[in-house]
Amino acid sequence: MSTLLIKGGTVVNATGTVTADVLVDGETIAAVLEPGSTLLGSDLASSVDTVIDATGKLVIPGGIDAHTHMQLPFGGTFASDTFETGTVAAAWGGTTSIIDFAVQKYGERVEDGLAHWHELAGGNCAVDYGFHQIIGGVDDESLKAMENLVDEGITSYKMFMAYPGVFYSDDAQILRAMQKAREMGLLTMMHAENGPAIDVLAAQLAESGKTAPYFHGIARAWQMEEEATHRAIMLADLTDAPLYIVHMSAKQAVQQVAWARDNGKNVFGETCPQYLYLSLEKQLGAKSDEWGDFEGAKWVCSTPLRSEEEGHLEAMWQGLRTNDLQMVSTDHCPFCMKDQKELGKDDFRAIPNGIGSIEHRVDLLYQGVVDGRISLPRWVELISTTPARMFGLYGKKGVIQPGADADIVVYDPNGHTSIGYGEGKKHHMNMDHSAWEGFEIDGHVDVTISRGTVLVENGEFKGTVGHGQFLKRDLTQYLT
Repeated sequence: MSTLLIKGGTVVNATGTVTADVLVDGETIAAVLEPGSTLLGSDLASSVDTVIDATGKLVIPGGIDAHTHMQLPFGGTFASDTFETGTVAAAWGGTTSIIDFAVQKYGERVEDGLAHWHELAGGNCAVDYGFHQIIGGVDDESLKAMENLVDEGITSYKMFMAYPGVFYSDDAQILRAMQKAREMGLLTMMHAENGPAIDVLAAQLAESGKTAPYFHGIARAWQMEEEATHRAIMLADLTDAPLYIVHMSAKQAVQQVAWARDNGKNVFGETCPQYLYLSLEKQLGAKSDEWGDFEGAKWVCSTPLRSEEEGHLEAMWQGLRTNDLQMVSTDHCPFCMKDQKELGKDDFRAIPNGIGSIEHRVDLLYQGVVDGRISLPRWVELISTTPARMFGLYGKKGVIQPGADADIVVYDPNGHTSIGYGEGKKHHMNMDHSAWEGFEIDGHVDVTISRGTVLVENGEFKGTVGHGQFLKRDLTQYLT
């Protein structure tokens, strides 16, 4: 086994910062030492295989993106990132673990969906990966299948209050699934939007000739997110099942989560970079010479981008500061404009929903530190530590301490990252555009290490596809 010393950096955990040397032995962290410590010998640097000088830089636990959709079938096509391309892009961006979603649609078997996702990901990932299980058809058979998920290392499952006819579950199905989840210790993840009502609004808009991407955001009004969030919270309260609301974007929905948490409920909320930085007005309503008002299709996702004028973006930052929102994932689900997004050229309802962000989450949240919105430890908590705790990985992932996996990022606070599709800009995802074109980050991922193996260094990908291992997860470690 090889040894590695990361020397002279500022180690940032969720609990604070300290100047320290980090010794890696094989795949795990062996020691976190005071700089110049002779505890393990008079000159540790000369006795290890590799030394990385992190002077003036931040040393953080590798990012954990707990919400990704590689190769997801959606709207007659598939998400454009494979497990290979998506996890390589993750490594470029300082993310060393992902949790993707195995899919069961209505009429399919849970076991078959899970087996298929293992086939897609196995041997094809550059970073470690786990799965949540989508339950798209709640019936006696799928409820029975939920009993085996924990033994498979899958301790969370997702339901949809949106997308009737594809993934949608009604209140009775949600109630039954939550009862089973409470029995098994599973964490219920919920896409909380009132899908049937949204479909009516969307049809009315389309019939009146309002078919541009902008109207995707109008159809999926904030009231639809707030109402569904409240309904999910009440069903979770009734069944005593812990609840995790995914990709929150409406300030009123976050207020529902805050209310539940203030009343001692195990209710959690996730937001995504797009809801912190991108808006209904500037992105969904965008126009370009190439695409006209269809330019906004680049940013069609659900829940939708919200109005900056109405204060939704600022409310997401506030939620992250107050812990009404506990973590930031990407909901990474990229589609190219050509041949994919343009399926909805004449009707926003046919635009595949999704944005590609897996490569940029660590950077975009670091910019929040630079801008004075969050602290350094909170940055690490949001991108790594809480995802690890929420989804049963903490101790192995999400922290720099002896015994943990050596998933480490050396981050340069004096570096710079220009995000975009053009030359000299950062973009490794399998897409024909960047949703983050023109964003400038006052920091840079210098080195990404996964289980002791250097994946990215000196502007070069040094990892291998197949390095990533499947993560069998424990039950959530975040309950109150």
